[in-house]
Amino acid sequence: MDLTTILGLVCAFAGMGISVALEGGNAGAFINVPAAFVVFGGTFGAVVIATPLPDLLRVPIVLKQAFFPAKQPAPQSVIQMLVDLSRRARREGLLGLEPEIAKIENAFLRNGLQLVVDGSDGEVLESVLHTEMRNRSQRHRKGIGFFEALGGLAPTLGVTGTVMGLVHMMGNLNDPSSMGPAIAGAFIATLYGVASANVVFLPIGGKLKARSEEEKLLSTIITEGLLSLQAGEN
Repeated sequence: MDLTTILGLVCAFAGMGISVALEGGNAGAFINVPAAFVVFGGTFGAVVIATPLPDLLRVPIVLKQAFFPAKQPAPQSVIQMLVDLSRRARREGLLGLEPEIAKIENAFLRNGLQLVVDGSDGEVLESVLHTEMRNRSQRHRKGIGFFEALGGLAPTLGVTGTVMGLVHMMGNLNDPSSMGPAIAGAFIATLYGVASANVVFLPIGGKLKARSEEEKLLSTIITEGLLSLQAGEN
């Protein structure tokens, strides 16, 4: 579990809750079901329209990475592993690395090392590894883009909900005593849109982007190491 994601969400919502309490406000005043339907229903609906079905089905898997990221080795440990493999290759040859393949947990490194042991040409090895990196980055961008789209549309739908609430209020001006609560309720939609975008959607997109950059760095290290290993460099 990623503690920073959980801690960040808890701190953000706790901070807003404490602010309401210090101002003497009523938490129930911030609950507005119609506004929630407009903001969240409209936001998700708009993003679903723009998202192909295969990418939409992957959203739960992508979201899981923000809270339960896949275990990745540290770059330093991967570098040391590549150095050890290089030393063994100089002593025993590339075929001597074959027993080590099954011990490697990282799939990108394991598959790349298998290509090296199989005697793949340097250009072929580089092409295969770079293609895999590009495909993986493309998948990551789609997941990140989904949450960034949510963050971009939520405030707009919040304003839309506020306008709808004000229109409803203007249609009932016969009761001046209801204008205050009606205006307050209308602005709840804007609050929902802005808060959800800046506390949930955009931060999750940022966390997924950071995960993608970490994996990209690791894959780059592995690619350069395997190419040097295949070329017999010290």
